[in-house]
Amino acid sequence: MSAAERPGGGAPAAEGARVPGEGRPAAIAAPGALPGLWPGAAEPAGPGPRLPAKRLLRRGGVVWQNRLALAGLAVIIGLTLFSFAGPLIYRTNQTATNLLLANRPPSAAHLLGTSPEGRDEIGQLMVGGQSTLEVGFAVALLATAFGMAWGAVAGYIGGILDAILMRVVDAMLAIPFLFFVVLLASILTPNLGVIILALTAVSWLSTARLVRGEVLSLRTREFVAASKSFGARHRFVIVRHLAPNVLGVVVVNATLKMADAILAYASVAFLGLSVPPPATSWGDLLTTGIGQVFNGYWWQLWPPAVAIVLIVLAVNVVGDGLHDLVERRLERR
Repeated sequence: MSAAERPGGGAPAAEGARVPGEGRPAAIAAPGALPGLWPGAAEPAGPGPRLPAKRLLRRGGVVWQNRLALAGLAVIIGLTLFSFAGPLIYRTNQTATNLLLANRPPSAAHLLGTSPEGRDEIGQLMVGGQSTLEVGFAVALLATAFGMAWGAVAGYIGGILDAILMRVVDAMLAIPFLFFVVLLASILTPNLGVIILALTAVSWLSTARLVRGEVLSLRTREFVAASKSFGARHRFVIVRHLAPNVLGVVVVNATLKMADAILAYASVAFLGLSVPPPATSWGDLLTTGIGQVFNGYWWQLWPPAVAIVLIVLAVNVVGDGLHDLVERRLERR
């Protein structure tokens, strides 16, 4: 079509000039550009393409790529289900004693043999696992929460208050753990609450020092100074800005606290600080098994020993996976 035949007449449009009636320059559309859009314009809103599975794993976190951490998480879940849901399926009498069945070896009737009281060993493992895991989870939660609050206040406020709070921590760290446990065992009647209290009292100290160090480095950052300049209160700054930034490190520390609490609970069973019978723990079963192994009753030693090793190892590898995730997050930031 000639220039005279164009509607309205006139000279032909120059290359790159806007043509009347069209929404983009002529002859400069990029290859593959969508019609009706400027070159490089975003596509209309809509569901994007699905991400490949590997990219989803990368976005989900490095912990999901760590097969060892996933195996550890599976072990923790499996032992928890074994301890709490197992008695609903494998029913045994763990309150009565039957000396006629004492120290029986593994058989079809008792797959892991019997205890010196004639109780089924698998049932004993389930009951012992309940108190052991309850102590581990409770001590990790309470020690982490209290230590995080203590360390955050000390590191953020600073000055005389920081000195007083940290001297309290240093004084408690100077008390030997075994002396403290024996003292509690001689004063209080051992039960699950006393055990959790005793282990929490010595477990929050390292968390407080760790959080204090993190907060000391965070309180000088720009976002904290900006929040203060807008008149934010100390509690708001701690809860809104400081706590979320130390949460990753604290979560990793909490997993280690759980493993330490389980090992400590097994250790203090030798000193008499344990749940009263007929309740038991893996540490109690281990103590009994050590006394019976020389009589040839190996089935009373190895099952609780393997259970303790598995749960501690699983918690530690999960903690390593969480540590890798926190390090990757800090590198991105």
